[in-house]
Amino acid sequence: QVQLVESGGGLVQAGGSLRLSCAASGRAFSSYVMGWFRQAPGKEREFVAAINWIAGNTYYADSVKGRFTISRDNAKNTVYLRMNSLKPEDTAIYHCAANTRNFLMTTTRVYDYWGLGTQVTVSS
Repeated sequence: QVQLVESGGGLVQAGGSLRLSCAASGRAFSSYVMGWFRQAPGKEREFVAAINWIAGNTYYADSVKGRFTISRDNAKNTVYLRMNSLKPEDTAIYHCAANTRNFLMTTTRVYDYWGLGTQVTVSS
């Protein structure tokens, strides 16, 4: 059993920064990939970033590449998303997810555990 809890969301002005955290708990936790997704009101959930838990390689959506950085702390079972140069269009609920089955990163289907999300609101 795995539980994912996000934190760090909030209200920030355009151009500002936030760092999101996702803490995984459960002694049986074993993940190949940890990812971040977001969902804005009236829109479908979209991929943001992911990290290979073993090797540490990363992948980003084009919309956030160069602005967001995903990282991990294996000892803490925690993944982070540093968000810089935030834009109003980044406003969404951000969810973290774990893929415990394989090393695929961008497909929603491969993630088998999800957090409830943390709200990020960027004002203009």
